[in-house]
Amino acid sequence: MKKIWRFLILYRLYVAIVVIAIGVWVNISSGILIAWIIYLLGLILLVGHFMVGPMRLIQESVEAGEFEEARRLLNTIRFPRLLFKPLRQAYYLIRSNLDMVNQDLSSAEENIKKSLETKSKTMKEYEGVSYFQLGAIAYQKGDLKTAYANLRTAIRLGLPDKENTAAAYLQLSAIAMNRRDFKAVKMYFKKAKDLRPTTPELVKQIKEMEKYITRIPG
Repeated sequence: MKKIWRFLILYRLYVAIVVIAIGVWVNISSGILIAWIIYLLGLILLVGHFMVGPMRLIQESVEAGEFEEARRLLNTIRFPRLLFKPLRQAYYLIRSNLDMVNQDLSSAEENIKKSLETKSKTMKEYEGVSYFQLGAIAYQKGDLKTAYANLRTAIRLGLPDKENTAAAYLQLSAIAMNRRDFKAVKMYFKKAKDLRPTTPELVKQIKEMEKYITRIPG
């Protein structure tokens, strides 16, 4: 059943064309009374192809860590702006995440901005993550002013867990260090440490930064 469902999702457009063609044949041979049901089924499949696409399969691929398959499926969506708003926003978010995996920062930034422009109410909870990603990209590019603004926005909107929140505070602390705003350095560092993140990379960053914090006057 799963294989049939996958086939239907992947080849929905071609199935729709075949169904509509059958509808035309039935219409000519038997009349519209029966044909309209076939037309309706074909129309549903056609709308599904353009406004839903293979987003379910893409999400499953991402969750399974099959990033190349997810990218291949994303590339089959020729008109992403026709997707339903929540799916369109998810499309751009997934594409930006895959760009980040490949360290294609410019493309990732472009897709995150497109995701935010979509403004889907059902995806509003992901806005904080999007601004966090924009902040991280700007930080890697050396644009500390933009990074600082986006990271603060991310925290204000809310991040999904303490690990992401701690990472945002640590980056803000590092930016404040660059500005020699030592009061802000200590404040953001304390907020990051108080969250007690468990990700090894964050734990290591906190230990390393703590060495510098103890040398700061005041």
